[in-house]
Amino acid sequence: MGRGKIEIKRIENTTNRQVTFCKRRNGLLKKAYELSVLCDAEVALVVFSSRGRLYEYATNSVKTTIGRYKKACNETTNNGFVSEANAQYYQQEASKLRQQINGIESTNRNLMGESLDSMSIRDLKQLETRLEKGIAKIRSKKNDLLFAEIEYMQRREIELQNDNMFFRNKIAENERVHQQMNMLPPTAAAAVEYEMMPPFDSRNFLEVNLMQQNQHYSQQQRTALQLG
Repeated sequence: MGRGKIEIKRIENTTNRQVTFCKRRNGLLKKAYELSVLCDAEVALVVFSSRGRLYEYATNSVKTTIGRYKKACNETTNNGFVSEANAQYYQQEASKLRQQINGIESTNRNLMGESLDSMSIRDLKQLETRLEKGIAKIRSKKNDLLFAEIEYMQRREIELQNDNMFFRNKIAENERVHQQMNMLPPTAAAAVEYEMMPPFDSRNFLEVNLMQQNQHYSQQQRTALQLG
């Protein structure tokens, strides 16, 4: 079941009133903070409890925001003054942004080794520390990439060695078979070749290249028949 609506009136019970005040106060402060962050708004919140305790929240300063509020209220009768106040505010914001940009550009120049004459010893030490940390991170990343590349090359080299050994063994085996066949008599060699021939296809015919490879067998057989 959802929460039911409560009647908005003064809570008579002191304990319940204090508990409700704490909960609602925290929620109000949270909403003020979210409004200032999400909408980039200048917010000032002032709360006095029934016992006279002060609770406040402000993005910059309560006094500054109140002063701005008073100034805006005094100038509401004249639109020109309000526009001027807004123009001054945006000028101040633009000035702050320009200062931040100048600071970032100055830091970048210092990191590149430029404009170091105006820096103090303390600033130079801080700059040196930042550069050393950056160089350490760069070297660590470079070493990781080098190790990964070396591992890949080692694996590739092992694969190539295995392939090379496999083909060498195949070549040696073929040479050994040919040597053994050359040492046999013609009829025995023909029988060995016949056993080593691949099986017939589904139509009981040999492939053309297989027939061409066994031409010397038919020539040897004819020679043996003539000698007989």
